[in-house]
Amino acid sequence: MGAQKSILAGKAKIDVNVDLSHKLCAALMLSPLRNSGGPLSLIIGSLCIKHPNLFGGSEKLDVFWDKGLYDTNVLVAYRRPRPEWVPQQSIVVQHSISPEIGVHGLPVDNFSQAGSGGVNLCRSSVGLELSEPASYNWSSTTSIKFEFSLQIEQGIPVLSKWLVFNRFQFVGTKGFKLGPAFLMTSVTGGSIVGDMAPYQAFAIGGFGSVRGYGEGGVGTGRSCLVANSELTFPLSKMVEGAIFMDYGSDLHSGRLVPGNPGLRHGKPGTGVGIGCGLRFKSQVGHFQVDYAMNGYQQRTVYFSITNVSS
Repeated sequence: MGAQKSILAGKAKIDVNVDLSHKLCAALMLSPLRNSGGPLSLIIGSLCIKHPNLFGGSEKLDVFWDKGLYDTNVLVAYRRPRPEWVPQQSIVVQHSISPEIGVHGLPVDNFSQAGSGGVNLCRSSVGLELSEPASYNWSSTTSIKFEFSLQIEQGIPVLSKWLVFNRFQFVGTKGFKLGPAFLMTSVTGGSIVGDMAPYQAFAIGGFGSVRGYGEGGVGTGRSCLVANSELTFPLSKMVEGAIFMDYGSDLHSGRLVPGNPGLRHGKPGTGVGIGCGLRFKSQVGHFQVDYAMNGYQQRTVYFSITNVSS
């Protein structure tokens, strides 16, 4: 299963998590696509350091480090306290290394998997995040919750050969409590205006996008739109059932990506995935199993394990 430990160092809290089960499950799916680099590559882990009062004025500092199968990510976020009625601001510094499977990968098995194209992406960024969520709760048998977030990235050239671009991405979610069941819907979209490199394109398809397809198996576009709907209902005290439908599209913008990787790899540009799943919660961990089918009637099973925070 893995191990998780929280340590208090003064006012700071350090969370250490090592997850071996997820490695074993993911290795069964990805080992034919990439070669392992040694014993350390068999470990997936994360380190989280949080300080709730950095300079004595309730400033928060979060440091996250994640090591995946073939990627690493380091993120540092600094937040100053602000009134609840104004947007919350965070200064974020991030550095990541990952294989660019979503854009440059080769779809196989009717787009249900994506093989590595041998392209690795190293990215460093510094930015300011604004968050202004809104929620509405009705005290009745039917409740509605709505959240919305908007992310904007802007590329400003320091040198004449650097790219000039604006990248917009939004996420809207809405939940409905229907008696004992709960319906969650979400819409994600985005667009890039100006110059762009192929790796900046939106990769559509995969577990966090359109289930039933491999990562980036639906399309690679300058713009994107992804809609997800999932209905969960209790089967017992610890088990929930789920029925879901996902949709994704590059909005016919694949040809606007330099090199047109979507067309070159034969991606459809639009895809629908449907399926069902189980959610099992216990003190040991949270288990999730999803069975999805894409538009080519290719079936895929997703299996994930997450630890409960201590």
